Amino acid sequence: MQKMWRYMVALLLFIVADCHPHNGFIGTSFEVIIHNENQTELSFKRKWNASQSNQPPLNIDKRFNYMVVSDERQRLMPTDVDRNKGQVLGYKEAVLLTNPTNPDLKGEVDDKYFYSNDDKDGKVYGWISTTNPPLGFWMINPSNEYRIGGPLKQDLTTHVGPTVLTVFCSTHYAGEDLAIKFQQEEAWKKVIGPVFVYLNSNAAAKANPSILWNDAKKRMNQEVASWPYEFALSKDYIKSNQRGTVRGQLFVNDRQVFFTYEIILNMFISKQNVAASNAYIGLGPPGEAGSWQRENKVRNGATIWEIGIPDRTAAEFFIPNPPSQFKVHKYKNNSESKFRQYGLWEQYGVLYPKNDLVYNVGTSNYSKDWFYAQVTRKIGNKTYEGTSWKVIFNLANVNIGSNYTLQLALAAAHEADLHVHVNDEKIQEPHFSTGHIGGSNAIARHGIHGLYWLYSIGIQGKLLVKGTNTIFLVQSSGLSPFEGVMYDYIRFEGPHQ
Repeated sequence: MQKMWRYMVALLLFIVADCHPHNGFIGTSFEVIIHNENQTELSFKRKWNASQSNQPPLNIDKRFNYMVVSDERQRLMPTDVDRNKGQVLGYKEAVLLTNPTNPDLKGEVDDKYFYSNDDKDGKVYGWISTTNPPLGFWMINPSNEYRIGGPLKQDLTTHVGPTVLTVFCSTHYAGEDLAIKFQQEEAWKKVIGPVFVYLNSNAAAKANPSILWNDAKKRMNQEVASWPYEFALSKDYIKSNQRGTVRGQLFVNDRQVFFTYEIILNMFISKQNVAASNAYIGLGPPGEAGSWQRENKVRNGATIWEIGIPDRTAAEFFIPNPPSQFKVHKYKNNSESKFRQYGLWEQYGVLYPKNDLVYNVGTSNYSKDWFYAQVTRKIGNKTYEGTSWKVIFNLANVNIGSNYTLQLALAAAHEADLHVHVNDEKIQEPHFSTGHIGGSNAIARHGIHGLYWLYSIGIQGKLLVKGTNTIFLVQSSGLSPFEGVMYDYIRFEGPHQ
């Protein structure tokens, strides 16, 4: 019994470690905290040693071939051998399958970032073996309280291997802004988990793997309801009887409610407060107000025009089909994640080979006319250049003595430098510059959002004119195909009232 538990714990430690070998966790000593017929809890300890091997000392027999991340994203997967025979593309994680074992997969791109999830949506995922008997192997995260970045932080889940991950702290889709940094002699500790590994089996799942997936979802709901677990014996783990409870109601005091029907924008003013049914509420320590990402204030003045939906993603904008040389990455029932395709960034240069995007407020439709990311344009074989987008709008009147506001919300940024010009692109100094920002790499990782950025840019009325005005959004960095920004939402506000 003890030997079996030792092997299982070693296997789980390998599985929950990040796929990069240097992140593997190898215990140099361990202590049995509790062991009985129902439960075994082990404490592994290791002091960092630069000379220690990076490879987990395990032999693993891998037979899982059907992967499930969500109701929509589930499919038969290629193998490590298929990847090794394929063609590496723009970065090492992306491989074109040129001669896979399953011929249906030929021409597809395998890329672990296809299977990333927002942490709020990543409570259960895993693999199914379709051999006899069918077996499901599931990672269940009953809580996100020990993960960094909040509910919209994206993390890896599963990928070819078969590999199952549970990621607690990472800079994926965020960059160094979310890296945990320590000062000299700084003391710090954090309890991670526990996570739940669930195995299930059902003979009928050979024909219908979703049987095991549906059962795993039911078990996930049970584990969420059981959180926080009571069995963990670490003195640092906070059990339910040590936690407080907060109750109350949250209302949105801003009574401006927007509805968009195709390109027609209607607005009404609610006479009552609006229930914030889709809000997230978090508790923080006393002190200066903050949030789980970067929070800012409400609008400064009445909305004159807006582009997009303020949901912290770029999902509502135009997402092209992938380049024709790559097969569309499909899932169960031929469903597909529109933005989780390889090479979408290359399509900007196809649609805008010479002139950049121009958006006319009032006639353009952001779901068709606003490309999902402001990326670079390829010049020649290996050179790239930044791009300059135009937003053209009309003002019936201008108060030259007042300040207007451009609310510029970015869903992601990677190695970008975004300049804002008002009615004069040629002026030497931009009206506003973000400076060098972002390390999310969300463009390459099919992320549709990364770390959120919000800028409230004051614009003097004397810079505007009655009639036609133009705001230039200039992304000046141009060293690679992955530099750029994804917009979440842009709003132009009138003077403060």
